[in-house]
Amino acid sequence: MQDNRLLDFCDTTTQRRLIEALIAADGHRAAAADQLGISERNVYMALARIKRKAAARGFAPDNDMTKVAAPGFQVKGTSTLYDADGEQKAQWVKTTATANRDDLLRESIAEAFEDWRGVGRIAAAPKHTTDELLSIYPMGDPHLGLYTWGEETGEDFDLKIAEDNLCEAVKRLVACSPRSQTCILLNLGDFFHADTQDNRTARSGHALDVDTRWSKVLRAGVRAMMTCIEAAAKKHEKVIVKNLIGNHDDHTSQMLGLSLALFYDGNERVEIHDNPGKFWFHRFGQVLIGAGHGDTCRPAQLPGIMATDRAEDWGKTRHRYFYTGHIHTQNVAEYPGCIWESFKTMAAKDAWTAAKGYRSGRDMYCIVHHQDHGEVERHRVDVAML
Repeated sequence: MQDNRLLDFCDTTTQRRLIEALIAADGHRAAAADQLGISERNVYMALARIKRKAAARGFAPDNDMTKVAAPGFQVKGTSTLYDADGEQKAQWVKTTATANRDDLLRESIAEAFEDWRGVGRIAAAPKHTTDELLSIYPMGDPHLGLYTWGEETGEDFDLKIAEDNLCEAVKRLVACSPRSQTCILLNLGDFFHADTQDNRTARSGHALDVDTRWSKVLRAGVRAMMTCIEAAAKKHEKVIVKNLIGNHDDHTSQMLGLSLALFYDGNERVEIHDNPGKFWFHRFGQVLIGAGHGDTCRPAQLPGIMATDRAEDWGKTRHRYFYTGHIHTQNVAEYPGCIWESFKTMAAKDAWTAAKGYRSGRDMYCIVHHQDHGEVERHRVDVAML
């Protein structure tokens, strides 16, 4: 028998339809799955998410929890007093403000975008591509949402400029790229300038110069990445997208990956990698690519991380590259078995950076790898030409 009180903990239309189907099916998951046209496993997983959310608010009748916490709070712990017959006599419920945990955030984002799953459709695949080449478009710290005032920093920069520059750079680089069958849109982290509406960095608490409303920035970021995906899909048959976590966007980077994964769910030409790890790897024939934001360890450590985390791929490849962002300057170093490279940012200097004397250039690349020979060509777009 399905408890209809779980309807109070449904945040999406999809979740409500699920609980209503379970109620109509007297709690039988197989019957509900048939009614909804989904697998029984999906019913089980969705029901488990709803129950976890209900339990966090204090509603888990199977465990004698029926006192629901106030909005904005979750249950921290309960103490229940039972009599000799096992009947509940009293219960103490401790609550706390809702924790900002990554797993809860990921679930809430997934639920929010559930009704948009699989909506993304792109143009027809190009007729002629070559599977011997891989094109990579590294995005070095776009910092969408950064605001600068030219009289203070030397150049004006805002949300519209950031979005236009990123999309135009990708379009120009796609036009220069050969018709590789597969490409990677590689966001190296700090795609967003601010991670919360507090407009401060989460780790150091530094004040940030931001443009417009936070939700507007997030919307522009998702739209910009979709524009880049659409542009890449006109040249490449397969588009792989990886959004790495930066030190400015611990959580919003995950929002970006999850929203794109749900939007393009079922689209065989777009592959969104939304795992939350700090490092990411991709093997292409004799080529092994590693990527990370670059904020958690020194460059000299990266080859060892690659060799440890991808030992089998390391042993079967001859050309290995590790790409990072974070430092906003271009650097290249060749270590035993692996070349490390950091990429410049597309964003202008903020007030703090300008005062510190940083004066790096701003550009973006398309790097082309051959499956047997490694990097064979690259193309560059300077922000000054956009």
